Amino acid sequence: MRYGILLMGAPYSSQASHSALCFAKAVVARGHALEGVFFYHDGVQNAARLAAPPQDEPHLVDAWAELAAEHGVPLQVCIAAALRRGLLDEREAARHGKQGHSVEAPFELTGLGQLVDLGLRCDRLITFAP
Repeated sequence: MRYGILLMGAPYSSQASHSALCFAKAVVARGHALEGVFFYHDGVQNAARLAAPPQDEPHLVDAWAELAAEHGVPLQVCIAAALRRGLLDEREAARHGKQGHSVEAPFELTGLGQLVDLGLRCDRLITFAP
């Protein structure tokens, strides 16, 4: 089966991000295809490269990046939701005249069309929200 994940919860505000990550790992461990993860609403906070959680908590941003590196899973971040929350990649930071950026590969700023495409390519699109 081909799965996609829509994640709408911030990494440390609810269980949504951790549950989605556990589900993603289970999908690939069972030999299914994980076509991508789309971060939307507060879920875009999962792409914040400057996150520095305490050592006794899981580093969810790094865990998503590791999943992408190990299994080639695209991590797509809604650009509108990200910009509203101050999350910009290098290109958007330059375009908006900002001095720094907080989103970098493997996370990619994309539009809602990518979410529609993900839903069309998958047998199941699973949503995790607070």
